[in-house]
Amino acid sequence: MALCLSSFTALLLACFTISLVLCNAFPGHHNYPFPHHHHPRFATHNYRDALTKSIIFFDGQRSGRLPSNQRITWRRNSGLSDGSAVHVDLVGGYYDAGDNVKFGFPMAFTTTMLSWSVIEFGGLMKGELQNAKDAIRWATDYLLKATAHPDTIYVQVGDANKDHACWERPEDMDTPRNVFKVDKNSPGSDVAGETAAALAAASLVFRRSDPTYANLLATRAMRVFEFADKYRGPYSNGLRKFVCPFYCSYSGYQDELLWGAAWLHKATKNPMYLNYIQVNGQVLGAAEFDNFFGWDNKHVGARILLSKAFLVQKVQSLHDYKGHADNFICSIIPGAPFSSSKYTPGGLLFKMGDSNMQYVTSTSFLLLAYAKYLTSARKFVNCGGITVTPKRLRVLAKRQVDYLLGDNPLKMSYMVGYGPRYPQRIHHRGSSIPSIAAHPAKIQCSPGFNFMKSQSPNPNILVGAIVGGPDQHDRFPDQRPDYEQSEPATYINAPLVGTLAYLAHSFGQL
Repeated sequence: MALCLSSFTALLLACFTISLVLCNAFPGHHNYPFPHHHHPRFATHNYRDALTKSIIFFDGQRSGRLPSNQRITWRRNSGLSDGSAVHVDLVGGYYDAGDNVKFGFPMAFTTTMLSWSVIEFGGLMKGELQNAKDAIRWATDYLLKATAHPDTIYVQVGDANKDHACWERPEDMDTPRNVFKVDKNSPGSDVAGETAAALAAASLVFRRSDPTYANLLATRAMRVFEFADKYRGPYSNGLRKFVCPFYCSYSGYQDELLWGAAWLHKATKNPMYLNYIQVNGQVLGAAEFDNFFGWDNKHVGARILLSKAFLVQKVQSLHDYKGHADNFICSIIPGAPFSSSKYTPGGLLFKMGDSNMQYVTSTSFLLLAYAKYLTSARKFVNCGGITVTPKRLRVLAKRQVDYLLGDNPLKMSYMVGYGPRYPQRIHHRGSSIPSIAAHPAKIQCSPGFNFMKSQSPNPNILVGAIVGGPDQHDRFPDQRPDYEQSEPATYINAPLVGTLAYLAHSFGQL
């Protein structure tokens, strides 16, 4: 699970410093260890295999009653009474990472990014498209339950502090399944805005295959967004001791309001959302400089998505968003005049030590999506007089994915089950404790830590799980207690699904 770092304030200060640097048009320092190279004719990786596995991973994170076609078979039913304490059915959904808590904020973001992956690249996925849609539906079925009552969203099931004091399989867990919610009296515009985005994005995924379900998702998204906008406030104000330091809302809720409105504009075509964006965009931070995109901060994603409306759908009033998106791109491209991003000596984008791979996968997705929109509109990015082509964005995205899959100094894949060498001791309860099939007797809270502390490889392979990844020097100790580098999470995998579909298709593997 993502934990807030003591250096977060320093990070914010760094962001402000970077924005000052940009204002002064002073080139930032960067290291650029890899050459400009074109797509080779032959792929060094089996992107199709990686795509399959990146989706199978979600089966391993499922909570609730598992279906007959469950592909990670060492998992069993869990959390079957979730919500009963407050007489609400909250069975289902996903565990966020290596623990047994259901956190609504990152779950909703995961859903939005899985949906965006399918919206942009689902047409290339062939046989994996249905699996991706199943992964989305597992989440949206839960989000519909969590938003069943007007002006209320159930945003968490489980007491995170008590959960983390135990090392138990989900199937055995006996820690409290407390339910936490946001409502009119204790608002949460961030988690509500993200939930609205997730429901709206997913409605586009199911529009053709299940129009009734798609309509339900879109209608609910509109209601949830109205709640997010009407009762404003960050959810970690009212729920601080339950959601922090795990999934505090550091970036505020303005980004989620812009992001939610952008998805509703795309999903419903209702002019009121375009009007909302035009009236509120600046106030909600449309033009602020930041280049983090993840479960907390959605500004960059909103800029890229709204630039699509301008570039592809020709919505002229959103013209400024191309400039905002270009600023983000220029900050990422190594060697560009305004580049402010760090890369490891081996070439991996490096944002922070805690679960850095989430920024690698989310940024790679944005690079490919934006390249697609630019190509469609025959446009480029201008970075201080240097022309950055869509092809260059694709090359950088591919380089990041190739590093993740094994083209790195350790020659290690950071996706479990892919390639000859991958992490063996991931920070994940279910993967690290013998399965029900191997050990039917219950393993209690405290004895479970014997498995956590063990040096043995995990007995259960969580296929497709992508871990937090190496440090800024390309080092990876592969130690289970090291959650910053060894813990997988749903929001690391979600953006990679679309990226892998694009790469598998472009190298003729799909």
